[in-house]
Amino acid sequence: MKSGVLESRPAGYAFLLKKFSIVGMPHWHRSSVSTAGTHKSEIQGGFVDEVFRAQYWPGETVGGHLEFALKYDGVNLGLLGRIFEKVSSEDLTEYIESKPTGKYARRIWFFYELLTGTLLPVGDLSTGNYVDALEAKDYYTIENGEKSRRQRIVNNLLGPAAFCPVVRRTVTLSRLDSTDLRKRCEDIVNEYSPELLRRALSYLYNKETKSSFEIEHLKPNASRTERFIALLELAEKEDFCDKERLIELQNRIVDPRFKDSEYRTSQNYVGQAIAFQKERIHFVSPRPADLPALMEGLIASHKRMKAGNVSPVVHAATIAFGFVFLHPFEDGNGRIHRFLIHNILSLQGMVPQGLMFPVSAVMVKHPADYDTSLESFSRPLLQLIDYHMDELGQMTVENDTACWYRYIDMTIQAEALFEFVTKTINEELVEELSFLANYDRNKKAIQDIIDMPDRLIDLFIQFCLQNSGRLSARKRSAHFHFLSDEELTAMEQAVRSGYDQPDS
Repeated sequence: MKSGVLESRPAGYAFLLKKFSIVGMPHWHRSSVSTAGTHKSEIQGGFVDEVFRAQYWPGETVGGHLEFALKYDGVNLGLLGRIFEKVSSEDLTEYIESKPTGKYARRIWFFYELLTGTLLPVGDLSTGNYVDALEAKDYYTIENGEKSRRQRIVNNLLGPAAFCPVVRRTVTLSRLDSTDLRKRCEDIVNEYSPELLRRALSYLYNKETKSSFEIEHLKPNASRTERFIALLELAEKEDFCDKERLIELQNRIVDPRFKDSEYRTSQNYVGQAIAFQKERIHFVSPRPADLPALMEGLIASHKRMKAGNVSPVVHAATIAFGFVFLHPFEDGNGRIHRFLIHNILSLQGMVPQGLMFPVSAVMVKHPADYDTSLESFSRPLLQLIDYHMDELGQMTVENDTACWYRYIDMTIQAEALFEFVTKTINEELVEELSFLANYDRNKKAIQDIIDMPDRLIDLFIQFCLQNSGRLSARKRSAHFHFLSDEELTAMEQAVRSGYDQPDS
């Protein structure tokens, strides 16, 4: 051992990836075992590097390191799938039969057959308690999962083999478990009259629509805005996570010239032109041939979580972000992704009836956080994709990448959506309702001074708020020349008082 340096060797996933020369998506936890020294753990950028004492070394067998990985690194279905492609069934069978009732051996057996679709030459278990595929204390899982009699495992995964996200119960998400967001929302809206809430809902629909387009640097015309608002009004009533409904949704959101009648059949990507015939690629979506099975899996995962009493925020995050990562259409994917957040939160009862969360407005205010939620997947993924571009800018992906889209750890996305929803309720919703309530009080105060039409009162308040509570001379001359100096002073004072603006 070099002086001052702790020597260690990779264990768990790190050992197996090295052994089989596998390059995969980075896992949140990387293990090694020291040849000398004490336990050590370092956290940097959300990743944990943990060094275990020498007695933890699992030996040189694949089975031993698979068990170590599940026990200490956690479940990573994408890495497991790639490892299972390399490991010999004889080695795996020998390991499982050496520990026929061990819960980690049974889980490895279950995951192997689930992910590969191949049965190992191991007889069904006839005795022993059932164990969960995922530890519910460590992961978000469905309730009452189906029992696999073969390994005596309860399948409580969030999705089927075709698309199965994983979300860990992190410290950040522990606040989700302990916070009743719906009750918080109900407490807020109970402070306002039904009439004001009806007006607020119309305003929030419009704000959410404009924000969702703004994220993509688009300015919709009036008809596209109204079409999107009409869809948001349906979000609490109908389940859109179905192939036919998603196609219908895409058709109603995009320019009519870019409607799709099926999932895309060409390779798409997100890029930025940096020079003539040169593009900086930010994200590459799945190959068209992989898309039908992935989308079928995503829809099945949605139905599974809907029936399995999964947290609405986790449910919405995995499906909505899963959708945008699959990018099934040529256009409109981002807007549909954000629409699905509303759709699922409403269907799962998190949003009180007659209300909506302007989540996109919060995303617009916090673009770096939203970008991070997307790039935490897209950036490392890009390093695993072999592609080439032709002279027309058409991309071809040359390697098999489906497993990285099929088995995504969406903990970061769930954390991000939880933060967005929390800010939406505690900040955006409160601000908008408070603004409208103040607006009503201001209108009444102005009407007590002079009985003007509502249109002019609204215009007066708008002009004053744009100018620190005062009407400019130019706008007074153009629109309010009929006001006396006394009326103007009293009306300006009413606006400043209503919105806590200084008098000077």
